[in-house]
Amino acid sequence: MQNIPFGISQLDETLKGGAPPGNVVLLAGESGAGAREFIHTSAAMHAIGHTDPELFELYYGEPAAETRLPDEIHYLSITASQGAIERELRYTLDEEIVEAAVPKITFRDFSAEYFHASAIPREWYSGQAVKITDLTKDRRRDSVFGSLGGYLSEHAPGNLVVLDSLTDLIGSINEDTQWSDIAMLMRGLKRAAYEWGGLILVVVNTETISEPQFGQLMDASGGTFVFSWETGGSKRARVMIIREFRGVLSRIESENIVQFETEIHDGGFDISDVRKIR
Repeated sequence: MQNIPFGISQLDETLKGGAPPGNVVLLAGESGAGAREFIHTSAAMHAIGHTDPELFELYYGEPAAETRLPDEIHYLSITASQGAIERELRYTLDEEIVEAAVPKITFRDFSAEYFHASAIPREWYSGQAVKITDLTKDRRRDSVFGSLGGYLSEHAPGNLVVLDSLTDLIGSINEDTQWSDIAMLMRGLKRAAYEWGGLILVVVNTETISEPQFGQLMDASGGTFVFSWETGGSKRARVMIIREFRGVLSRIESENIVQFETEIHDGGFDISDVRKIR
């Protein structure tokens, strides 16, 4: 069984190649602590592995023998346009990486489904001004859950999928959408992912959910990476802890690894130090 790399070189090396196929990995953490930069780097590195092998080797290195890069990379955004995501990629990564990566990444924006029942003006998310004739048309669309599920069923098998972000779906909770819908989505995704055999990365901001809710999301995921800020003296450092990862966590526990200190540089998200029990 070939693992699917995360696209973070030292992490993949520590995990002996990355994630077993058929996993949903929850990337949870505080704002700015690294979860979004992780998915940007992951998507971009997988993409340039196909489009520019020399650039891939320069920034990532040589993949482990028992790994494979998925054929397709899908970046699913709930509220952001492709242009906005590309701009964020440029904040995280060197321009040459973004230029080589974007053509290989398939972007899907669910803004229309997300906002259509809200009071938000349509031109804010459609990119088009509303015409008088539009007012006579039936503008109903599938729910964001239905559209998301349909897209995943078609495109997730065998591939890398980034879901950015679960926080947006949590923000849509109202009389029609309950927390149980979010939890059920994750549980269904976990079950389906096992059959699909790819890798799905899901981002959530832990500042928007309670501890019991976070526990439910962890339980509904194959693995959970937690990103946070650590303060020591006059400095702040980004750190990442693998809270849970079935079949994988034992690999780092056997080496007494406590947590990873991380950084953001031209090559994106990276591990700068591995902290072990001394």
